Amino acid sequence: MDREIPKEVRRQTLRRQIIKAGAGVAGFIGLMAFILSILQPAVRRKDLHLSTVDRGVIEVSVNASGKVVPAFEEIINSPIHSRIVEVYKKGGDAVDSGTPILKLDLQSAQTDYNKLLDEEQMKRLQLEQLRLTGRGKLSEMEMKLKISRMELNRKEVELRNERYLDSLGAGTTDKVRQTELSYNVGQLQLSEDEQKYINEQALAEAELKVRELELSIFRKGLAEMKRTLDDAQIRSPRKAILTWVNSEIGAQIQPGSRIAVVSDLSSFKIEGEIADTYGDRIAAGSKAVVKTGSEKLNGVVSEVTPLSRNGVISFSVRLEESSHRRLRSGLKTDVYVMNAVKDDVMRIANASYYTGKGAYELFAVNGGQLLRRRVQLGDSNFEYVEVISGLEEGDEVVVSDMSYYKEKSKLKIK
Repeated sequence: MDREIPKEVRRQTLRRQIIKAGAGVAGFIGLMAFILSILQPAVRRKDLHLSTVDRGVIEVSVNASGKVVPAFEEIINSPIHSRIVEVYKKGGDAVDSGTPILKLDLQSAQTDYNKLLDEEQMKRLQLEQLRLTGRGKLSEMEMKLKISRMELNRKEVELRNERYLDSLGAGTTDKVRQTELSYNVGQLQLSEDEQKYINEQALAEAELKVRELELSIFRKGLAEMKRTLDDAQIRSPRKAILTWVNSEIGAQIQPGSRIAVVSDLSSFKIEGEIADTYGDRIAAGSKAVVKTGSEKLNGVVSEVTPLSRNGVISFSVRLEESSHRRLRSGLKTDVYVMNAVKDDVMRIANASYYTGKGAYELFAVNGGQLLRRRVQLGDSNFEYVEVISGLEEGDEVVVSDMSYYKEKSKLKIK
């Protein structure tokens, strides 16, 4: 016959079953948590570049691309159409002022210059001939004037004599009138000759000045030809480094074509370019910071091109250390031009993650893990980025490249 199990026994049995079931569930949950913790992506803290949100000043800047160029560079162009006969120097050679670089074929140009010299001499002789001819003609007219004056004086004496004889009754009125008429005609003739002399003198002077001006203009052209011929003797304009030369013997050279470049490689400047949408933020005199590798060089914007070309504005930066050891011609750099100052703003370190104002997804440290946060960022300079919202002062943020984890919202820190 079955006996009824006491209530206390049943209660203990149920309690043991509940404890066993709870332990099983807890074990399962623990096991699942362990498995999830193993499967959760993790990053090593030493691989992270962290920045702590703080407050401070940001000198707002715009980012531009730049290139190191020699502070002085001169392009030597051919002044004439010719061909290369000899090359005396090669690229990379040091040259002094006046050092021959290459030789052009100047035979044709020299022949043309000699023709101009002969023509100049001919014009000079023609001018002298004109001067002598004019002088002789004026001398002849002066002699005629002297004769006319003497003739007029004689007629004046005759007129006085006739009037005197007429007053004594020894002459006649007709004789007096005839002598008087001859005297008046002589006066008019003398006036006409004097006017002709004045006109001829003015004409001779004007023609002489025209010829002198023609000779002066011709001599200026001759001097320009001589200067061009001298420039065709291709020499270095100053002490520098010959960075490039056309060394192709026999090559035909057109007027204005580049045949050599000399540069002063002891000092450099930066040629920068920026989108014209930021053109109003760059002005001559603005402070600039140039980054080349890990080096930061201070400078000042020295000039800005007034026109945009293909949506780009060019500008130059004069460096405080223009002879810095890291500077090399052609080296690419980042240029930061300062244009405003913001005080007492939250900021984090600038790095490759920042591409301009806007919203970003950044990982912030939360205990032993990283949590993705939506952060609004503002202006920047080469060191800091302004934090508008999404972070608090003292937060630690990952500013290194986290694009590999762009699909993750949480990461474990090892």
